[in-house]
Amino acid sequence: MARAGALWYDSAMESNEISAHLFHVYAFVKRSPGWVTAAQITLGAGVAPRTARAHALRLVLAGVFDQAEVFPGHRYRMAATAAKRNKGYVQRLEQAREVFGFEE
Repeated sequence: MARAGALWYDSAMESNEISAHLFHVYAFVKRSPGWVTAAQITLGAGVAPRTARAHALRLVLAGVFDQAEVFPGHRYRMAATAAKRNKGYVQRLEQAREVFGFEE
């Protein structure tokens, strides 16, 4: 049975919140020297394949990542202008490192 109603909404993560998984995807792509696939993000960030794809797309839509739509899989990299495109979101991602207690 699918969850619905106020109880489901209250327990769901808000769309502007930063999770540990989202931060791991961001950090892995940021430290990668070039383009990476969702499969590489899965291994490097330690998240599920679906999570890697969803969070990478979310960061593309936020202007933090660049996306190359190539076959057989899309590639992602840190956008050179990420800080200009969405400065506030990038700052929140960097603050998440401290909040979660992750090392650089």
